[in-house]
Amino acid sequence: MSAFQDLINGSTPVLIDFFADWCSPCHSMNPVIKEIKSNYGEKLKVIKIDIDKNINVAEKFQVKGVPTFIVYKKGEIVWRQSGVIEKSKFISKIDSII
Repeated sequence: MSAFQDLINGSTPVLIDFFADWCSPCHSMNPVIKEIKSNYGEKLKVIKIDIDKNINVAEKFQVKGVPTFIVYKKGEIVWRQSGVIEKSKFISKIDSII
């Protein structure tokens, strides 16, 4: 977990995507997440966490529904949202954080 702490405490913002394989909304968000990861490159780290394979992590972050997106910047949660997000709104939000 210390590597994770180092990652979220770093100067580069981190987008965490909590998902599940059985989740249709998660699948619909995958192309948006891939595009965000591609567009921002080194300016944003993207981590995908499968809640079924990482139950303890999902509980620690109090993930009650998927998809859930959390953005950390310098160790602080600066944004959190659950559910499907329109691509333009998602990109606009990431722009405002970076």
